[in-house]
Amino acid sequence: MLALNSEMNEKEMKDNNFNQYKSWFLSGGIVVVVAIWLISGQLGGAPDSASAVATDGAEPVHTKSAVRVRTQSAELVLRTITVNGKTAPARIVELSAETDGRVVFIGAERGANVERGGIIVRLDERDRRARLTQAEATVKQREVEYEGRLKLKSASYVSEAQLQEAVAQLEAARTELTRAELDLDYMNIRAPFGGALQSRVVEVGDFVKLGDPIATYVDNRTIIVSASLSEFDAHYVDVGDAAEASLATGETVQGRIRYVAPVAEETTRTFGVELEIDNSDGALRVGGTALLHIPAEEVLAHRISPSLLTLDDAGNVGVKIVNEKGLVEFVVADVALSKNNGIWLTGLPQDATIITVGQGYVQNGTLVDAVPESDAKTAVAVQTGGEAED
Repeated sequence: MLALNSEMNEKEMKDNNFNQYKSWFLSGGIVVVVAIWLISGQLGGAPDSASAVATDGAEPVHTKSAVRVRTQSAELVLRTITVNGKTAPARIVELSAETDGRVVFIGAERGANVERGGIIVRLDERDRRARLTQAEATVKQREVEYEGRLKLKSASYVSEAQLQEAVAQLEAARTELTRAELDLDYMNIRAPFGGALQSRVVEVGDFVKLGDPIATYVDNRTIIVSASLSEFDAHYVDVGDAAEASLATGETVQGRIRYVAPVAEETTRTFGVELEIDNSDGALRVGGTALLHIPAEEVLAHRISPSLLTLDDAGNVGVKIVNEKGLVEFVVADVALSKNNGIWLTGLPQDATIITVGQGYVQNGTLVDAVPESDAKTAVAVQTGGEAED
């Protein structure tokens, strides 16, 4: 009986110990099973992977990146030369006093538009009108003397020398009259052409002498856009060619080339060019930046969206295409024309397969799976139709 009780007690102790460590055994078993599964997967997958890389000495099989492409042909467009420039008045003149005097009248304020002949500054008259009257009287006197000697000459009472003396005195009197008339006119500093008064350095009461600066006057009725052309582009531009400019304020204006430099600048090796634009109404302000667009030559180019442009490793802007070998090829962008509906690029093959989706994920020289846009659209349409039927 005692032996039976002892055996039962030992069994109960073992059961209690097993129950106490049951969770430990279970966790350990799970860990062992997972480890065996992972090891078996690595060992079992190695041959398959190796066969995927090389089978019976065949060439390695690479996974291709799929890109969406569009095949298009180049079209004939007029290449446009686009360069940065700035607007300026067609003429800028410095007005100076042509006689002495004191400023008594201001005819135009700074920034005002003035028509040709309009008074900007007037000087005091002083004795100018009196000298003019005296010169007129002297001329009349010399005319009478000349006519009298001419009559006496016919009667041989006056020599030829005396007659020529009268002629000289008459011409001297006329010269003084002209000077008096000009001096009277010079008291008015006038606008040499229709334009605007940029600045004025005198005020009422200032005394000016011959040659003193009065004002800076500009021709804002005709403005120019000046820029610099490269050695290659200057060959296609001639005086009289039509061109247009996009101003920083948003306006687009048309005009004609009025000047192309015959000699390049020594430092930049570029040729200066000027586009003349009519601004009769004075609506355009000058002195701002602009883009000058000059038609150059007809070239074959592809029209693409600017969003297709990307960068290569060297930082060049261009577009990626798929060549005949199925490899990605980067072509540096040479923009022939730019409009609201796209840009035209030259340098691509006449029939080019352009990557439209995925160009940012493939490198130059990568073998890709080119999916035409038409196939992609068809697949999307079929999928959409199937979902609708479901």
